[in-house]
Amino acid sequence: GEEMKTLLKNKEVQLVDVRTVKEFNENYIEGAENIVFDDNFDQKLKGLQKDKPVIVYCRSGRRSAKCADILADKGFKKIYDLKGGITQWKKQGNKIKN
Repeated sequence: GEEMKTLLKNKEVQLVDVRTVKEFNENYIEGAENIVFDDNFDQKLKGLQKDKPVIVYCRSGRRSAKCADILADKGFKKIYDLKGGITQWKKQGNKIKN
């Protein structure tokens, strides 16, 4: 959690919410971009920069772990998977937008 907060202060960090649009519309971490994890996920990564750090998160951490693997396959260098997802983030008392 602390490492994540430090990372989020870095303006270069790309924060990616891989949940559904419906989930994203309910709440999200400030600054996140919603890239839904589905069969076309790797196609949607074109807008991200490979040389800049990427943080991925979902609801509980299951989807984001798969997404982190895809990002690694695509040549992204610094990938961070938010353990426990937004659920854990909230539990730790961090702010979310809704």
